[in-house]
Amino acid sequence: MIFIKTQILTNSSADLACAAQLIRQGELVAFPTETVYGLGANALDATAVQKIFAAKGRPADNPLIIHIAQVADYASFAREINPKAQALIDNFCPGPLTLVLPKAAGLPDNVTAGLDSVAIRMPSLKLAQQLIELAGVPIAAPSANTSGRPSPTCGTDVLEDLQNKIAAIIMADSSAIGLESTVVDCTTAQPKLLRPGGITLAMLEEIVGAVAVDASIQTFVPVATPKSPGMKYKHYAPQAKMSIWEELTNAEIIEFIRANLAHKPEVGLLLSAEVAEKLGAVACQVQVWGKLSETEKLAAKLYAVLRQFDRAQVSEIYAQGVPVTGLGLAIMNRMRKSAAFNIIKKI
Repeated sequence: MIFIKTQILTNSSADLACAAQLIRQGELVAFPTETVYGLGANALDATAVQKIFAAKGRPADNPLIIHIAQVADYASFAREINPKAQALIDNFCPGPLTLVLPKAAGLPDNVTAGLDSVAIRMPSLKLAQQLIELAGVPIAAPSANTSGRPSPTCGTDVLEDLQNKIAAIIMADSSAIGLESTVVDCTTAQPKLLRPGGITLAMLEEIVGAVAVDASIQTFVPVATPKSPGMKYKHYAPQAKMSIWEELTNAEIIEFIRANLAHKPEVGLLLSAEVAEKLGAVACQVQVWGKLSETEKLAAKLYAVLRQFDRAQVSEIYAQGVPVTGLGLAIMNRMRKSAAFNIIKKI
């Protein structure tokens, strides 16, 4: 790894022009999107793309998502867009949706991990769109973190992982959604959900009918040849061992804590507001996540809270799960992989 001084940029016009020039020159720039911060390189420059893998420590068979600024650009980088894919574009793009489509000629193999498909997204955050437009090229961008770590939702998170490994970071507001984009495979007649996100399964099915769900979303089934990030390798994980309470009532979680954890200051607890307000004083390091019904707020805070536990250097984390409906499917997908599927379903 070559260490370079990372420039800290703002969202000013001059700094965005600087960031775009760095992208054109083959350098890496971290930038905000509505989902999480991305680590961007010119998607048409194989040498620049390879720097992403080096900076993150990312496996070479883990494909990247290319980010575009115009809806017309889907047709520039996909050789075919079937009617259901087009319907999803029409209804959800720009936004937190990535489509896996048959790859057009001209994209470097390392962007797509050698596959005949390409993952494409048009972010809705205006700053991200402006950067891509100024760069004049599609931007390949996974999350701007060390591979396997919780994704970054603010510039400070990026600095923790990638300072002096990349050319620049655009410091802006925290990401509003806080989870990576929904990924849908549209290379076949029936779309398949590869990674849940802010566009829920119900929202997809309202537009295109039945959508298949990849087994890797809810079970620990690594995919040999992943078409999307998040399907094979360890992802989203804090430094401490993590366990998740699933299917336990609030009262059962409180009982578990009082019986096993209450006097352990080295333990981190990620709790709903409903549990935290009834738990009382404990020696543990408690992070109050929010109300279980407010899934958008829970999603936005998840990675930030996991990183706070890392900073506190807890030895173990116990986290309260959420119902696997709507956005809860995406939250639990990330949590289960963060915890390596260490699930507590009874006491």
